[in-house]
Amino acid sequence: MHVIEIDDPEDPRLADYTRLRDVNLRRHLEAEHGLFMAEGEKVIRRAAAAGYAPRSFLLTRRRAEALAGLVADAPLYVVPEETAERLVGFDLHRGALAAFHRRPLPSLKEVLAGARGIVVLEDLVDHTNVGAIFRSAAGLGVDAVVLAPRCADPLYRRAVKVSMGAVFTLPYTRLDDWYGGLDELRAAGFHLMALTPGEGSLPLRAALAGVGPERGVGLMLGTEGDGLSARWLERADARVHIPMSGRDVDSLNVTAAAAVACYELAQRDGGVVHRGGGGDGAGAGAGG
Repeated sequence: MHVIEIDDPEDPRLADYTRLRDVNLRRHLEAEHGLFMAEGEKVIRRAAAAGYAPRSFLLTRRRAEALAGLVADAPLYVVPEETAERLVGFDLHRGALAAFHRRPLPSLKEVLAGARGIVVLEDLVDHTNVGAIFRSAAGLGVDAVVLAPRCADPLYRRAVKVSMGAVFTLPYTRLDDWYGGLDELRAAGFHLMALTPGEGSLPLRAALAGVGPERGVGLMLGTEGDGLSARWLERADARVHIPMSGRDVDSLNVTAAAAVACYELAQRDGGVVHRGGGGDGAGAGAGG
């Protein structure tokens, strides 16, 4: 690493790190330059281990040795704490940031190859929720995530941070066609289960038990608040829910529902979903 000390937050070499809480600015800047941000030493190391190429690193002086041993042909900027705060727009208490180059998304065919259990997200807009779902899906053995075209970016800084780097290792891609995209998943052999507490919804565990071992399963989770769209509910093979015990709670939020649903999906294959072989949004399903 080439270490460079900088005191001025207006230094153009630090442009990648400007105003990290300005979502609209960051969307434009990161799309234009093909980059994403990793925050914290552990997440940075996980991005590098996953093969993402770094553009640069930013450390506060008290954390100047945090990335020792990480071999990278990229500049490492070391700045005072006050410079970092003025630059990024918040107290950088973890003291470490890095800008990485994005990679082209794989094709749907590549992501689905050998997969048995996937999560399909329709238009979730909260990056925290997307990151949390990736973490649950990765930890519970789901093979891949498929995103609707308008779903929030898994490589946005907040999603990356909440996922603890799971977005780097869990395969994912986007559907090109929201209207007909589910037909592509069904044609690839997936039984599509829409999580919703609405009428005609079956208990998830029982529904999973009724799917033949030769078929993959896609768990469909909808946008925060409204849940899955009418179009996607109509295109699902089954509507399923997570039974609630009462106490005036009729559903879970989308991240909790995703975690429970991924766990139930894992049990279908004896506790682990693996490759090889043929409410807030989700509610206790979707739409709580």
